[in-house]
Amino acid sequence: MAELIDTTNLVDHDAFYADLLAAHKGLSEAESHALNARLILILANHVGDRAVLSEALSLARLAGESNH
Repeated sequence: MAELIDTTNLVDHDAFYADLLAAHKGLSEAESHALNARLILILANHVGDRAVLSEALSLARLAGESNH
């Protein structure tokens, strides 16, 4: 079983963020949400480890709660 990497692990993360923003450019809010959902499912399929995905969901939820 793999472990969730929760430290910076993405090469050129700024460029990826720019690509992510560009992918959303011109989309309606609903289209943007749909794109995010598709991206999450594609990446979840790539990860493939249910325990890692569950940990990622929990971490994302906690991070969102601390922003309120």
